[in-house]
Amino acid sequence: MLGVQGDVAEHLSALADSGACGLTVKTPAQLAAVDGLIIPGGESTTVIRLLERFGLDEPIVAAVRAGLPLWGTCMGLIVAAREVVGVEQRTLGLIDVSVRRNAFGRQTASAEVPLEIPALGSEPFPAVFIRAPWVERAGAGVEIVATYAGHGVFVRQGNVMGTSFHPELTGDRRVHAYFVRELVEGKPAAA
Repeated sequence: MLGVQGDVAEHLSALADSGACGLTVKTPAQLAAVDGLIIPGGESTTVIRLLERFGLDEPIVAAVRAGLPLWGTCMGLIVAAREVVGVEQRTLGLIDVSVRRNAFGRQTASAEVPLEIPALGSEPFPAVFIRAPWVERAGAGVEIVATYAGHGVFVRQGNVMGTSFHPELTGDRRVHAYFVRELVEGKPAAA
């Protein structure tokens, strides 16, 4: 669990509920001790600067390219994306998608939506969208796991996944369990 900004405590609680032991990562040494990494929601330009300041940007890229599972939620999807549409913004380029920031609207447009995610079963997931991005372009190797309003909001490419929404803000732990089961324990090939 990347611990430089965002919903760290909420993700750690959701991981524990899913049977996983979560650790807060703020240094390259702590990164080397984890079996998977979550980049939580927050502010993407600030987080990129913090990753550079803490010396974590290059180690994260190297670790993920070597197979470390990564999940970016909301801002974390922006940070992990190949590109951000409409703005010059540095990203880690770990999943072959182009995303649009605040695509569903400003803070006042935030909402909880019953989202159909077949990979999680027939019951809709209570997806919380807060100034959320959407996927405008997905590369050939990217699986669109779920869509909302005609755009990808849950994507996966090998050992990297991203969600536009905030599963950690609900009591439903299915997305966390999916990350642990399919990416961390499943150890897919690096993207």
